[in-house]
Amino acid sequence: MSEQDAPPIDTAKPHSARMYDYYLGGKTHYEADVQAAEAVVAKLPEIVTAARANRDFMIRVTRTLAAEYGVRQFLDIGSGIPTEPNLHQVAQSVAPEARVVYTDNDPIVLQYAQALLHSTPEGRTAYLHADVTRPEAVLESEELHKTLDLDRPVAVSVNALMHFIPDAQEPGRILRALLDRLAPGSFLSLSHGIGDVPDKEGSERIDAVVEIYKRSGTVLAPRSREQVAGFFDGLELLDPGVTQVHLWRPDTDPHGGLPEGTLTLYAGVARKP
Repeated sequence: MSEQDAPPIDTAKPHSARMYDYYLGGKTHYEADVQAAEAVVAKLPEIVTAARANRDFMIRVTRTLAAEYGVRQFLDIGSGIPTEPNLHQVAQSVAPEARVVYTDNDPIVLQYAQALLHSTPEGRTAYLHADVTRPEAVLESEELHKTLDLDRPVAVSVNALMHFIPDAQEPGRILRALLDRLAPGSFLSLSHGIGDVPDKEGSERIDAVVEIYKRSGTVLAPRSREQVAGFFDGLELLDPGVTQVHLWRPDTDPHGGLPEGTLTLYAGVARKP
């Protein structure tokens, strides 16, 4: 879809991608997004830390898969508003020939997608305006097939996205549909909002955040560690398994540079056998 074909941007209605941009300290959002995001931060201030930790998780995973596992193809589902370093910049810093396809369904992301297309001469990047709830639209896209070879391993990145897919839309089925078409040796990298906070006060705060998103027109479905682990059924989890994003192979500090007990997001990376 071209920028001209994209649906108009509703600046009066908050959007999860623009709220996430606000948490990250970006500038691509509107007053409605700011108001909704600030309401969330008031209830759950650690969401700012979680968003930044999630971004760092993407960087570490991409670098690890490119450097240690030889991955040269990446599919970033729900890429969000461009924030440097973008996934292709990380992958191509390790392997200049790496190829990356980004997808999202927010028209404002499409407007800024040009920032995602500055590939190295050896590699390639592409952007698809597509909805993850229709994985066949992604997998059958001509642009995807011009950029990626699905007969070779692809790393699928699905970060901070599936908690916006309610059970009724079968998020597990969506992920299986994506992975079933990919070659053995492909990877799934996933992060997801935490829904099983042990204390009552924490649970009540998460419930309040769910309600704020609901009022904004967005379903938010935090899930337990067990539920998130279920998304990796049939795959081979890399160490350390399903953990929090800041604890997945941190660069130095064993707590990812955050105080022990910090609430971020669940995450894992797994290989398709």
